[in-house]
Amino acid sequence: MRVRIAVSAAIGAASGICCWFLMKHFHQDAADFRWALHLAHQVLARQNPYDTPFEQYPLTAAFFALPFVRLQPEVAAGAFWGISSSLLAFGLTRTGYVRLLIFLAYPYWAGILTVQWSPLIAAGALVPLLLPATLAKPQVGLPVLLTHMSRRGLIACSLLAVLSLAVMPEWPLLWLQQARNYQHFIPLVVLPGPLLVLALLRYRSRDAWLLFLSALMPQRWFFDSFTLWLIPKSRREIIWTVFFSWGAGIWRWYRMPHSFGEVGRWTVLFLYLPMLVVVLCRGKSSENTEQLDS
Repeated sequence: MRVRIAVSAAIGAASGICCWFLMKHFHQDAADFRWALHLAHQVLARQNPYDTPFEQYPLTAAFFALPFVRLQPEVAAGAFWGISSSLLAFGLTRTGYVRLLIFLAYPYWAGILTVQWSPLIAAGALVPLLLPATLAKPQVGLPVLLTHMSRRGLIACSLLAVLSLAVMPEWPLLWLQQARNYQHFIPLVVLPGPLLVLALLRYRSRDAWLLFLSALMPQRWFFDSFTLWLIPKSRREIIWTVFFSWGAGIWRWYRMPHSFGEVGRWTVLFLYLPMLVVVLCRGKSSENTEQLDS
């Protein structure tokens, strides 16, 4: 346990410092995490947090930002990213250290540039008390919530939902009005996304459902797909999916996308289809083992 804590803390510290440096160097303030901080500040001031059309996060995200509201934005971003990464690393090391290789996946590094929620949401799949993080960004978190339910996790989610409604009963309606401004693509309907329906051939597999449900969700950029790295378990599965993920990174480096549909196409090609191969290549014995895991 002490080794797990030390390794997780080291990953959290290194990633948090890296995130802080990037925010500072590129003058990014807190990047996308600024909107969770905005929610938290407005809640503390007892004001309407949806006073701007750019606020598209549910009120539940505010509670995760509260510990960081008094920090400088760049420091808050680094601390949030570092803690999220540390918690994910701690969950991953429960069965060994091989799964730490998922931190090499391109979506993780795409996420650090904009301070995303996917590492914390992925941690919620591995640590039940962190499952409420799936409510902070539902379009990414819902597939994780539906495929990694537990009694403790659902109780924690319910408590967060009730608390948010107690603070501001009308927030779901206000949020849904804002969500109409969300620019996105849906992997399943972006060619060759329909191929992802083949994941249901392994309908007994939780990982197959995670892949399929994620493909149904509206997404914006490559970082939203990082939760797919809950699927590969072996060294071979992780290395190959990480390798292919950087195809999206190389494409992004050399070509600025002109539409979300274009981003979606390359997301499917380099992130989703490799995961589909992983799911389909597993035998029934692997599925049974996977269902018993966690």
